[in-house]
This record gives sequence, C-alpha cells and structure tokens, in this order.
Amino acid sequence: MRHKLSGRTLGRSTEHRRALYRNQVTALLHHEKISTTEAKAKEVRSLAEKMITLGKDGSLASRREALTFITDKKVVEKLFTEIATSYADRSGGYTRLLKLGPRPGDNAPMVQIELVK
Repeated sequence: MRHKLSGRTLGRSTEHRRALYRNQVTALLHHEKISTTEAKAKEVRSLAEKMITLGKDGSLASRREALTFITDKKVVEKLFTEIATSYADRSGGYTRLLKLGPRPGDNAPMVQIELVK
C-alpha cells in the first residue's frame, strides 16, 4: 500500500534522485528553460518554485538554504538578484510546462519547463 507517500521515485535510489533534482533545478535557473521528461519536470517544478520563493525572501538564511540545494554559487547569485526581483509581485506559478511530444528513442513524453516572464 502507498498511503501518504508523495513524489515519484523514477526508478532511482534516493541519492541519485536527489542529485538529479539538484542538477535539473540548477540548470533550469541558469538557462531559464530545459527539456526533460514529463515526470521529471513535474517534480522539478515544485523544487524550483521553492528556490524562487527563497530568493524573494532575500535573507542570509534563505541564501544559505538555497546554497545547500543549488550546486552553483553563480546561479544562486542570479536567483537572488535577477530572478527573484522579477517575481516580486507574483505570489506563485513561476514555471510553465510545454508539451513537446514523445521522445523518438523510447516514446517518453517530453516537456519543456521554463520560467514564466
């Protein structure tokens, strides 16, 4: 039974899955859009929005918390100076998923996740 278990396992161990999420959130904040599978994008979306909310807070504690998850200091700097300020008047919904169709190799549903301007 799966009662009260949230999130997708994606067929990976906990450490591998956490590293995948960290790398994808870092790439999304750096490039402002990435292409990935639909399941990965739906998990990354909530994590990225939490990082943007930390950036909007702007405190030192929030910056340190973001640094524990995001793997690049330059991306954290970009998050707190550019990205968070552009969402100052927005209360959520910082990302958008656009369906791209199936991947040719294994027919996995692909999406593009991007930051809303």
